[in-house]
Amino acid sequence: MKNYLSTALALVCAVLVIALVVIKRGDNAQHESDAGTIVGVSNQLTSALGQIAAGNGTILTLSNRLDECQSASATLSNHLTEAESTIALNTEQIANLSRQVAEADLKNQTLNQTLGQQLMDLTNQLAGLASQTAVTESNLAQANKSYALLEERLRRDVAERLVMQRKFYSPSALEAQIEYLKIHPIEVISTESIYAGLDVEVNSNRFHVLSPD
Repeated sequence: MKNYLSTALALVCAVLVIALVVIKRGDNAQHESDAGTIVGVSNQLTSALGQIAAGNGTILTLSNRLDECQSASATLSNHLTEAESTIALNTEQIANLSRQVAEADLKNQTLNQTLGQQLMDLTNQLAGLASQTAVTESNLAQANKSYALLEERLRRDVAERLVMQRKFYSPSALEAQIEYLKIHPIEVISTESIYAGLDVEVNSNRFHVLSPD
């Protein structure tokens, strides 16, 4: 009986030992697996921390760039405000210049119309003066012609008077003229006969010298 108990106890002990060995091996494998997992997680954590650090650097760089962009945006906003103010001022100046140009154009049109009317009046006056000049030149030419005829007639009359004076101072010629007048008495001398003798045509406002025959 004791032999059976000892054998059973030995078997139980052997089973326990085998179970312990198996459990020990399983624990070791689990420990090694857990250690490997921990190392992997640690490495991942280290990588993540590095990535976080890099991300923080990137975020800082982006933050700096954002600050620069905000500063540049503020500068551009100021420039835009100045440009809008300048554009508004230029627009007002352009409007004023356009108004001045329109007024100048209107004044030029009015001036051109006035100058055109004055030019037309001066042209008409010039045409009138040219006509008057032509008439005056014609009258002057006629007057010169009449003056020349009158001068020629005056010379003839002077010559005839000298001849008559010489005959008057000559006794024989004077006696012959007296005898001629006794036989042929002279008619009454009128103003028209005197003018006709001078070859001059006289009207109420002008005179005209006739050409001698």
